Amino acid sequence: MRSLDKEDIENLAVGAAILGTGGGGDPYLGKLTAIQALDEGYEINVVDVKEVPDDALVIPSAGMGSPTVIVEKIPKGTEIINAFKTLSEYLGREVYATMPIEAGGLNSTFPLAVGAKMGIPIVDADGMGRAFPELQMTTFHINGVTVTPMALADERDNTVLLKTCDNYWAEWIARDITIRFGGTAWIALYPMTGKELKKAAIPGTMGLAEKLGAAVRETKESKGNPIDAVLDVSNGFELFKGKIVDVVRRTTGGFARGEIKIEGIDEYKGQNLLVHFQNENLVAIKDGEVIASVPDLITLLDLETAMPITTEAVKYGYRCFVIGIPCSEMWRTEKGLEVAGPKYFGYDVEYKPIEEIMGGMQ
Repeated sequence: MRSLDKEDIENLAVGAAILGTGGGGDPYLGKLTAIQALDEGYEINVVDVKEVPDDALVIPSAGMGSPTVIVEKIPKGTEIINAFKTLSEYLGREVYATMPIEAGGLNSTFPLAVGAKMGIPIVDADGMGRAFPELQMTTFHINGVTVTPMALADERDNTVLLKTCDNYWAEWIARDITIRFGGTAWIALYPMTGKELKKAAIPGTMGLAEKLGAAVRETKESKGNPIDAVLDVSNGFELFKGKIVDVVRRTTGGFARGEIKIEGIDEYKGQNLLVHFQNENLVAIKDGEVIASVPDLITLLDLETAMPITTEAVKYGYRCFVIGIPCSEMWRTEKGLEVAGPKYFGYDVEYKPIEEIMGGMQ
């Protein structure tokens, strides 16, 4: 077990937003919430997956809804604690730890405050290795762990305890509740044993996010190239460099959906890139050819600062690098692609691992 300090949280927030592929919520809000917990005297302790006893109970915690709404409707900080306590009391068992459900700026850091205030550690793992927009899009789901029982809470102290027949129904009903809550909900879900955790989680994603954030900060301090540092740590690929010339974004069905048009600069001058998103970036199309798609990661980084650009913050005029990062091998299985491949999102695209695409383009 190790404890996090403020610099660790700063690094984690940046790195998690890189892994969040444009989604997972505003990293600034999540960072402030975790740092506030430290300022109030709480400890934030992180455990490795291997340290969790097989019979221990672990409950992930997260935010749900459109990232564009979360920016305008900032949480009080008590909502996610209410959801966590509601589910814990229903289960009637001691909870050993919490953890992120996904890697993302807000959803990687909010569980830190939950763990701190509940007096339990946070497991260094998540259920995606990136961010995805729907509840069943987790490695927990493809390994047989159920979303429910789950609890949802809002800023008015409304709480809902939900049990469904399967994980798809959990997503549909929870999404409707989230819309009734005003577009965001704070949730506790996927209760699982330590044994299930070891089979179904992607280990080490918090540690990877910390390394990515530290690489950006330290490289900038040494006047180096932070983009190269990010690509090195993540085993990623540079996909494009350009200026954002148009953003189409709409909030519908509890999601932020749209597309980003990027006009190439420097060695990409004369080329164009189109990025489709649903909370997270889903498909990147360069001059009519798909160069990356889910479940691989597609991330926009500010050209000057290398800071990740989330889908709720992206706007005309930003100059950016677009990078691609290979996903967990669990997503490249038949079941993984059925749950979160490009066809699930309605794209007539056969998934091809990004390293194969980029190798073929060299």
